[in-house]
Amino acid sequence: MAAAPKINSEGVFQGVLMNYLVSQARTVEATINRSLSAVLDRNERLASEVFLTEPRINEMEIVIDEHAVRLLRQGSLQDTDVRLIVASLKINNDLERMGDLAVNLGERAVSLAAMGEVQSPVELEPMTVAVRAMVSKCLGALIYQNVDLAIQVLESDDLVDHYRDRLFESLLAKIAENSALAAPNLQFVLVSRHLERIADHATNIAEDILFWVRGLEVRHGRGKELDARSETSALRA
Repeated sequence: MAAAPKINSEGVFQGVLMNYLVSQARTVEATINRSLSAVLDRNERLASEVFLTEPRINEMEIVIDEHAVRLLRQGSLQDTDVRLIVASLKINNDLERMGDLAVNLGERAVSLAAMGEVQSPVELEPMTVAVRAMVSKCLGALIYQNVDLAIQVLESDDLVDHYRDRLFESLLAKIAENSALAAPNLQFVLVSRHLERIADHATNIAEDILFWVRGLEVRHGRGKELDARSETSALRA
């Protein structure tokens, strides 16, 4: 009896890994967008959709990890192949955490909806816009292996932190003025924290894309001595 044919094409396996990763990224982006809309509109239906998507994200995380490990076991990998696999494992973990944070935002939306008419802080909407943009650019950088988009994500992190600080100060002032508003405002404090963490994970993914595509290590401030804009042309070389 003839042995089953052995599939040893690394390119095929890597293509499957990328397809899995992109599919996971698209699912997470859609889930985050639903959770952001749920918070802004106090929409419990959208929040419930986020809750239903979480098991799919968790399951896909396991599938991607297992596939990446199978790739590593093949051996005889080029440096770019190793960087892709290592980056994929890290990106996969960040995507799953972003999915968890989307669930947290959905829970905040449900809690706020139960509180009736509550005024949202003015800083909340622009902060969600900034986070949406970071997640979208992060996905684009992943799909197209686009260094420019990855750099834009890194540059946007400070803006999200700025909105977080302004929102936090505003909410603390409102709580001090009227203790009756403490409960909803504390929910918004948690929302700002979840948004900040999503932005942090998007930044992590952008850093991993730079490592994968260009072999650049920019974590922990290693890239701060470089001006990102002036380095764009050098990264393309």
